Amino acid sequence: MLLQGKTAVISGAASKRGIGRATAELFAAHGARVAILDVDAHAARQAASELSTSELGKHLGLRCDVTDRASCEAAARDVIEAFGPTSILINNAGVTQPVKTLEISDADWQRIVAVNMTGVLNLSQVFIPNMRDHGGGSIACMSSVSAQRGGGIFGGPHYSAAKAGVLGLAKAMAREFGPAGIRVNSVTPGLIQTDITGDKLTPEMRTDILKGIPLNRLGDARDVANIYLFLASDLSAYVTGAVIDVNGGMLIH
Repeated sequence: MLLQGKTAVISGAASKRGIGRATAELFAAHGARVAILDVDAHAARQAASELSTSELGKHLGLRCDVTDRASCEAAARDVIEAFGPTSILINNAGVTQPVKTLEISDADWQRIVAVNMTGVLNLSQVFIPNMRDHGGGSIACMSSVSAQRGGGIFGGPHYSAAKAGVLGLAKAMAREFGPAGIRVNSVTPGLIQTDITGDKLTPEMRTDILKGIPLNRLGDARDVANIYLFLASDLSAYVTGAVIDVNGGMLIH
């Protein structure tokens, strides 16, 4: 029980086959009380109700649009009122779009950056004061292998740019808030089988992709959830500003 007695907030965690949902389930199994944030309020409440019960009480599902600062502030108030001090934040919410550079519209750019990067800033800003006032905490931010290699199978250049921005933001926050006992790290998954990718891979695409993955399999949401668990727990007490690859060797650097 690596998270016994702790409270955790996970954004973008309502989708049944998503990384956020797998993380919420794993955290609950390790004793945490979990707040699931999602733009779909009903799905968030439903997901929270299906988690294994914590000894601290029921889990919480709330609507939160990470691109909207006021929505993030409201979610933080509700979580802190219900749970008290919150020591774990998983900035997991994200969205992608498979288009080429010359096809990116202003609206496309703004949407991808708003969800993937600005959302990380918004949620971090509303939860860090509570962490700082109560002795510290752990923040883990979702980036992507596409931030490192430039471009991805399901993500355009604007997605790569936003996810690269997450890496810089997380490292800067790690330096700034380390003295307050707040650790900030990033996770860079490769191709993970989720609701986003599940129906888009043809057998031919899968075979071709596996040629570039030394471990010879696609990732599972639980593979990333396990890393989030490590970063949220005291096992990583001396880890901050790190970038942890979860890509099966797709990118080795």
